[in-house]
Amino acid sequence: MIASNRTRRATLRARQTANRAAARIRRNGVGTLATHCLAVGLSPRGAKSVADSLRKNAEKAGAVGTIGRAFRKGAARVCTRYTRAAVALIAAIYRPRKAVYKLAAAKLALAA
Repeated sequence: MIASNRTRRATLRARQTANRAAARIRRNGVGTLATHCLAVGLSPRGAKSVADSLRKNAEKAGAVGTIGRAFRKGAARVCTRYTRAAVALIAAIYRPRKAVYKLAAAKLALAA
């Protein structure tokens, strides 16, 4: 595959993922921390990393989400979904080191 096509397709795929996650949050009003991270444009791997860090700060911020179930390949697991305002509160406490994560934290804080 031509390199320029590969990068173009990767950019499109990332944009589709972000738009899909943002639409899900808009539609339901709540989303998991990873979904919020995907909505601001992080890669799935980066979103998982930031979401894990935000999860640790959720208790410090006093943000209480709603307990729900997430389904993947027919298996259900317990998850916690947060509103945009709660995620903004959690992101205000979060202090990342990587520049990409700092940008994502700023976007999360402004999303409310």
